Amino acid sequence: MTVRPLTAEDVTWVRELFTERWGGVISVSRGVAHETTALPGFVALLDGERAGVATYTITGRECELVTLDSVREGAGVGIALVDAVAGAARAGGAVRLWLVTTNDNLRALRFYQRYGFDLVAVHRDAVARSRELKPSIPEIGLDGIPLRHELELELPASLLGVSPTRSPGC
Repeated sequence: MTVRPLTAEDVTWVRELFTERWGGVISVSRGVAHETTALPGFVALLDGERAGVATYTITGRECELVTLDSVREGAGVGIALVDAVAGAARAGGAVRLWLVTTNDNLRALRFYQRYGFDLVAVHRDAVARSRELKPSIPEIGLDGIPLRHELELELPASLLGVSPTRSPGC
């Protein structure tokens, strides 16, 4: 498997993938609408074919993993992509890597917790506010579960490989 930065040549594929899986390229987390095709990210390649994508944003000393999608489940694509984002976070001076998923996305919760992320907050009824920014978010999510809450997870600094008290540029 190879992981490389997203390029302009990937945008059409990313747009099609996100539209098929998530109803468009806008992703909403914590009240912010992200244009995912404009974010930095990484693509995983298996046998020369795109097998997954991750996008992120770094603000100050925090890196948000905005999207993570694998089209080859069980092949290590998600792990490789999160590893790449963690590396970008460290290189960008971030001391916190965090993400938001929703209460219905049980596969994501399992994956992230096995990777080492901790659940740090439940933002009750946040999805109702997200629908104001992205009306296409359904009422019923994966596995028939009502889609209501945002769950915030973060990778402990020790697993990110940084000291939470370090100064940027150290």
